[in-house]
Amino acid sequence: MTQTLTSPALPAASAASPDAAQARKGNLRRMLVPLALDIAAPLACYYVLHGAFGLSEVAALAVSGVIPAVRVIAGIVRERTLNGMAALTLVVNVAGIALSFLTGDARMMIAKDSGLSGVLSLAILLSAFTRRPVMTAGMRLFVTQGNAAKEAAWERLAEGSARFRRAERRFSAIWGGVLLAECVVRLVGAFTLPVATMIWLSNVLLLAAIALGLVLAGAFGSGPIMGMVGIEARSGR
Repeated sequence: MTQTLTSPALPAASAASPDAAQARKGNLRRMLVPLALDIAAPLACYYVLHGAFGLSEVAALAVSGVIPAVRVIAGIVRERTLNGMAALTLVVNVAGIALSFLTGDARMMIAKDSGLSGVLSLAILLSAFTRRPVMTAGMRLFVTQGNAAKEAAWERLAEGSARFRRAERRFSAIWGGVLLAECVVRLVGAFTLPVATMIWLSNVLLLAAIALGLVLAGAFGSGPIMGMVGIEARSGR
């Protein structure tokens, strides 16, 4: 986690620390709830329906695939807006369910997850070569934690430091590359390994990719950026 500046010369940083802690809790909750609804709940649903109630693999996967779709629809209704990410997620989930029933092949439900993550990973990777890498907004929240001095330091570095901008692009490039590799591996597994194996292995691959992305992107992207922002914030007090 980031180190919050607590110098007496920065009373705003100290006053904001409870808000920063609350923001961290909120960010953690927003991250864990989708993971639970998109990974844990469908996995449990599949095993209950297929193992305990004897539904076919296609039917069990289709029903379990409804859970992430419902989460997306609930988010659209709650926020009263349809963004590109929500639309893509909903379309891919509905298409995967439809293809599974039309083809009678449970592998299509597994493959559709790779299709979704493939599109997202390519978007993240390609954005690394633009002026606005996709992952920058989330990283900025993590690095600055609402600290006014760090926010100002970020702005100065983004405008005047080529090293900072390279690390910023590298962060998105690493995440895009790791997620794209996971997508390819999962897609190959969907059509070569038993469905029962891929049901749990696909989730393991995703979590492993996230863990690898955190390590690599932290070491070569957000880590150096945190250091630069901290130094710049102290020098600009």
